[in-house]
Amino acid sequence: MENNKGIVVGMGEALWDVLPEGKKIGGAPANFAYHISQFGLDSCAVSAVGDDALGHELLDNFNDKGVKYLIETVPYPTGTVQVEIDPAGIPQYEIKENVAWDNIPYNIRLEELAGRTRAVCFGSLAQRNVVSRNTINRFLDAMPEDSDPLVVFDVNLRQGFYTKEILCNSMKRCNILKINDEELVAVSRMFGYPGIDLQDKCWILLGKYNLKMLILTCGINGSYVFTPGEVSFRPTPRVEVADTVGAGDSFTAAFIAAILKGKSIPEAHALAVETSAFVCTRQGAMPTLPKELTER
Repeated sequence: MENNKGIVVGMGEALWDVLPEGKKIGGAPANFAYHISQFGLDSCAVSAVGDDALGHELLDNFNDKGVKYLIETVPYPTGTVQVEIDPAGIPQYEIKENVAWDNIPYNIRLEELAGRTRAVCFGSLAQRNVVSRNTINRFLDAMPEDSDPLVVFDVNLRQGFYTKEILCNSMKRCNILKINDEELVAVSRMFGYPGIDLQDKCWILLGKYNLKMLILTCGINGSYVFTPGEVSFRPTPRVEVADTVGAGDSFTAAFIAAILKGKSIPEAHALAVETSAFVCTRQGAMPTLPKELTER
């Protein structure tokens, strides 16, 4: 059923991706919030920046892009990630530690936002520090249960910034799990069922955590959406790749936007695949999407 009430929140890291050609605004939750807004939904990015030139410039960029945000200024440097692109266009990341988005404070404004949230997307990376981890969990606690909100956990395994406990708790808190094939292998090894195929691993997680949906992306090998009793598969379109930074975030945003607008899972899946493919043809995580996608 189409749901037009409430805000869609991307919560966690907002930072600068320092790419070979220069720096671009990034962070998975910020990317998600930006792309959700391009599909005409009321969205908000939640994070923190430092009181420094990079923090001021990040907020200026959000203002220029028309992204709504609740981003606190804290006494830590604004986050940066050194990104190297390999010959296949796959990014390699060096993520700076003890930065602003590690220290997102929980406050009354965040609690009020939680009460108006109909969907939220959060990941594992922003939970590497206890401050932001506690803030994310308090936000989830404050969301209205009676409206049956979508709670999306987008697994984001980076540089060992995760634990089994964080992953377990996040899967229990979400009702939609988004994971890629490499992450699924790592999670399966950690959880003790490494020897079965990817689809069986997905069915196990779907049932164990009582999920509404599990989204599995496999790069050039396509993507799947598992729901109790059925699975949707879509091949990955062949495009000329500029880089894959933010492609997964745009996939999640397009899929959730379509579901909230009342589309079927196959329709939402098709839009997500095409949106992600387009983002791969542009540099950086936040290109402007063409109208043929956003008006679908």
